[in-house]
Amino acid sequence: IFVGIVVNGLVNISISTIEKRYDLNSSLTGLISASYDIAFCALSLFVSYFGERGHKPRWLAFSAFMLGLGSLVFSLPHFSSGKYQYGTKLEDTCQTAETTFANATCSTSTSSSLQKYLYVFILGQLLLGVGGTPLYTLGTAFIDDSVPKHMSSLYIGIGYAMSLLGPAIGYVLGGQLLKIYIDIQIPESTKVDQDDPRWLGAWWIGFLACFFAIWLLIIPFSCFPKHLPGTAKIQAEKISEAHDDGSQVLVHANNIGQSFKDFPVALMILLRNPVLMSLIIASTSEALVATGFATFLPKFIENQFGKSSSFSATLGGLVLIPAAALGQVISGVLVSKCKMSCKGIIKFMISTCSVALILNTVFLFAKCGNEPFAGVSETYNGTGTLHNLSAPCNAHCKCLHSMYYPVCGSDEVQYFSPCFAGCASYVFNNRKKTYHNCSCIGKAKRENGPEGFLYEAVPGKCPAQCKVLPLFLTFFFLAVVFTFMATTPTTVAILRCVPDKQRSFALGVQLVFLRLLGTIPGPILFGVAIDHSCTLWDINECKTKGACWVYDNERMALLLMGISAACKIITMVFVILAVYFYKPPPLTKALPRRTSENVSAI
Repeated sequence: IFVGIVVNGLVNISISTIEKRYDLNSSLTGLISASYDIAFCALSLFVSYFGERGHKPRWLAFSAFMLGLGSLVFSLPHFSSGKYQYGTKLEDTCQTAETTFANATCSTSTSSSLQKYLYVFILGQLLLGVGGTPLYTLGTAFIDDSVPKHMSSLYIGIGYAMSLLGPAIGYVLGGQLLKIYIDIQIPESTKVDQDDPRWLGAWWIGFLACFFAIWLLIIPFSCFPKHLPGTAKIQAEKISEAHDDGSQVLVHANNIGQSFKDFPVALMILLRNPVLMSLIIASTSEALVATGFATFLPKFIENQFGKSSSFSATLGGLVLIPAAALGQVISGVLVSKCKMSCKGIIKFMISTCSVALILNTVFLFAKCGNEPFAGVSETYNGTGTLHNLSAPCNAHCKCLHSMYYPVCGSDEVQYFSPCFAGCASYVFNNRKKTYHNCSCIGKAKRENGPEGFLYEAVPGKCPAQCKVLPLFLTFFFLAVVFTFMATTPTTVAILRCVPDKQRSFALGVQLVFLRLLGTIPGPILFGVAIDHSCTLWDINECKTKGACWVYDNERMALLLMGISAACKIITMVFVILAVYFYKPPPLTKALPRRTSENVSAI
């Protein structure tokens, strides 16, 4: 849970605040995010290989120590970078006078002294990666060691579901903490509120709290014995289901895994196991889609259905996290109750992938067209040109291209900012801001406001006319449930199809492939696809290309569906290959898991 809170919750929700506070661009903050996976990949094989025969609970105590240390290091820049200094407020209305904006001119950006803190954030993430590695390899194998064979899928499913609860807590906790001012005390000189673009929240409090909470777990983990009471009896009753290619006998006969010189042989045994490699490639393909959607589902909802970014993030979290947790628990219960064999588990995965692939077609019928946008999809009442925000009606306004603050005009057309809508003034009515004297906005298409208060533009995007969001969320929820119903069975099948002494190592190999080919390239591939659906880019005063303003909704939906469907088909092909390759050991050859090491340890 704490790994999820820190790595997938607090880090993700704090990234934009860290960018602004320490003058970092998105490619550098992307490096911060990737540092966790880099450490994970570098250590996964070695930790899982050496930890297999070691004292697993003590490895988990080491894991808690490193996770706490990583959280502490990640919060340190706040305490050494001094008080937050913010500049003067930018006006968002049309400035007709000879005043110019402070940052309207193009100047070569000088490297900020705050950027050196990038290395502290990377170090924090590397330490978190070191801490996370034993948890996902040795922790899972320890659960499998300690419970009867038919129960392990249930316990592993619950464990994986808990790891998804972490990001949910992290997002909620982080979101609430960002409502607190970064230095706690708001300076008296200039009052800033949360609606001010200069506002930064207290991102660091969550990391500090997790540091204390995680370190409290070190002592309980250290007190656990090497094997839980009753483990020897459970192990003796287990019959090996390792793929019958001779590796089980080879590992037992030569006692492979006792020293470092066995490492290459042990690795080759696993890489030559066709069932294991098929399952690993299938799970990697699923991980690519899962991380891509985890990163960009809020952005998809925001652009397709015209919702605010905070509401979209909440909706995305409410769909992804409960659905993923539900899928993992359901599959864990089914595999446990039906007492499925290794081959039965792999066949079960084929059926869940098939249903997920069919549900994936939701993108074909639950997508929306684009709302009218002045200067993008249509002209300013017949003046100006498409894909050009400037027009005769706002030429005198000195508007900034880098300040995106959408407003909806009374003509039901969206404008890039109050300035580009030509709005010269604004008033607050019942704490709601409304803009007036707008030279670009055409004739009103509807009555103004419930109280009959006249306005020409209001902050925010125009409400989408598309009403298929509930349908999309329902189908997508089911698609996520069936996608994650394959996660727990994949782990159980991997633990069963390899020699007993190589189970932790097999999970280590799986996680290396999962990170290198799944969770690292997943968000990148989805990001490239979403960028390809962009119709208008942010090009600032220096003519440098920034973020995307407006996307082609239909193109975005089809591209994401294409990637998702392709990955699902790859998953199905390799799961079918795993069934084809798998040869259960003959009953006479099946080796019970009783080992002298287990008995003496108890």
